[in-house]
Amino acid sequence: MAVVGAGHEPGIRRYINDDIDIKALETLPPKGKFSGVLKWLIPAVIVCLIIFGFFQGGVDAGKDMIVWWVAVNGIFAGIGAIIAFGHPLTILAAICAAPLTSLNPMIAAGWVSGLVEAVARKPKVRDLESLPDDIMSARGFWRNKATRILLVVVFTNLGSGIGTFVALPMMMKVLGE
Repeated sequence: MAVVGAGHEPGIRRYINDDIDIKALETLPPKGKFSGVLKWLIPAVIVCLIIFGFFQGGVDAGKDMIVWWVAVNGIFAGIGAIIAFGHPLTILAAICAAPLTSLNPMIAAGWVSGLVEAVARKPKVRDLESLPDDIMSARGFWRNKATRILLVVVFTNLGSGIGTFVALPMMMKVLGE
């Protein structure tokens, strides 16, 4: 016996006696080549831009581009960790990790800062027990140590992503000087 909503009844009646091939549901569609290439394309463009800066504008231009990359990416990731009310060590980890992890699609700055947050502010059993109530309000998300780790991951990654796209035009501007 099962309880279903009235809206589902016509569909259930229509398909209840049909043979359905569940094998199709158990297989994943093949990954597109575009997404695999794209995740490496942006870091490659950034590295090539910096190398081009050294050749085109000299050592000073190349250094300035690296400084812009590190500063902007780190600052935006740090702002993300601050918005999540991350531990000071978490914020520092976000700032330090973002310029490097943005060049490697295999790891994200938010993962690094989330791990630091989890170590710095270990969730307690009561945090996990109060999850159902805490996820019902924004205040609860920030108060609960378990969900705060998730907030740190999300906002640090968001900040790092924004920092990547803010840093690119600033780095290109160095070449125009």
